[in-house]
Amino acid sequence: MVKKKRLRLIAEMARKIRAYRELKSRPRESQKYALDYETMKRPHTGKMLPVLAWQDVRRESRLFSLLAGMRLFGVGRLFTRKSWLEDHTEPSYWQITKVKVDYTSENMDHGRAWGILTHKGKQESEVKEVDKVMYHDWRLIPKHMEHQIKDFKPLPEPPVRYVPYPPLLRAMLLAQYKKAVGSVVAEEPALPLKRDILLNKDYFRKQEQETQRTEGTAV
Repeated sequence: MVKKKRLRLIAEMARKIRAYRELKSRPRESQKYALDYETMKRPHTGKMLPVLAWQDVRRESRLFSLLAGMRLFGVGRLFTRKSWLEDHTEPSYWQITKVKVDYTSENMDHGRAWGILTHKGKQESEVKEVDKVMYHDWRLIPKHMEHQIKDFKPLPEPPVRYVPYPPLLRAMLLAQYKKAVGSVVAEEPALPLKRDILLNKDYFRKQEQETQRTEGTAV
């Protein structure tokens, strides 16, 4: 007979109380990402921002600094980043669908946001949380440019023509090349996916005749 598990109500209540206290003592977004713009340090952790980021901190804005001054906290609007504009020619942006504001912050410029990511012109299907909202490189896409950016169609990717060899076959090819030439191959061997020759009976017959011509007929 299976022994019934004894319910420990007091222990279970104590566990829930500890979990609740840990949740309440966890620093909020406004405390975690607060920044002293004179010393460039975060008061909560005492860490200093990288020197290369100081210029963007003084000139650019965080995501919630833009959302705090907008109607409905910018839900439905498009936001991009300065680094994306510099690195990619294709449009990359977030379309905000949900915002959870930290109302304890002084200007309500901290919190969490969710949206649909479009990276290099390819839109993802699922809504997920926006990352790096505390970075000082967010920019709002103007209304008159949204239609143009959304209508962008990325170019089709070129077909894959070569793939790497399997590890064992690659090692055999490299060893064979080093034995024949005496040096290491300069380019990585790649396996073509499309053959230019037709593997029919005539091809194999010619291969066999060539082998017999060079090596002779086996006795």
